[in-house]
Amino acid sequence: MVESVSPPGLSVVVMAFNEVESLEGVIRELRAAVEPLGVRTEILIIDDGSTDGTSEGADRLAAEGRGTRVIHHPRNGGLGAVYRTGFAAATGELLTFFPADGQFPASILETFLVAMDGHDLVLGYVSRRDSPLGRVLSVTERAVYRLLLGPLPRFQGVFMVRRDVLARTRLLSEGRGWAIVMELLVRATRAGWRVRSVPTPFRPRQAGTSKVQNARTIWSNLRQVVALRRRLGGKAGGLTVL
Repeated sequence: MVESVSPPGLSVVVMAFNEVESLEGVIRELRAAVEPLGVRTEILIIDDGSTDGTSEGADRLAAEGRGTRVIHHPRNGGLGAVYRTGFAAATGELLTFFPADGQFPASILETFLVAMDGHDLVLGYVSRRDSPLGRVLSVTERAVYRLLLGPLPRFQGVFMVRRDVLARTRLLSEGRGWAIVMELLVRATRAGWRVRSVPTPFRPRQAGTSKVQNARTIWSNLRQVVALRRRLGGKAGGLTVL
């Protein structure tokens, strides 16, 4: 008779594309952060078609065990593909996504776990210190999102969601960017999910360059959000955020 194993309480999906210099440090920091929390945790590395040695590094980290496994995309599919894989493959009762660039400290996991009490979705937000061009792009992008989708809860960065609630939500976005996350926010708002936004610290990159804060990526995201607006119809409506 095979003894059944209960699912982990938390899945941390680490999103990695050409982050060979920072991935190992991020994984080891996550392991150290979850150990005292008393929550059985799986760390799922999603290698999004990396070409710089990240794939091999992820395999070495998964071979160490410690609740770590890896999924390799055969080619780079962008953030959208990583989120879709994570939504489908994670097994924890709670699910969160961390970039492999090390800009979000693993210590925020404790804050999110506490905030999840009585909530379905916890959203982090940061006060970023972008370049002047980066600030203009970011402000413009958020203004267009609000115009197209209506008021949404404050969010920028990391979120945590109950997987059973997520499983009852059909997400249709298929693009490379984060339109699937915007769709999640809209659907959560319309469905009356219990949502909370909390501030999170944010660190400078130690290595590599940003894959998201540039005009090309933002333009791609905006096109996907326009398509999402057409698909969903109407605006999101109001939401009280705690």
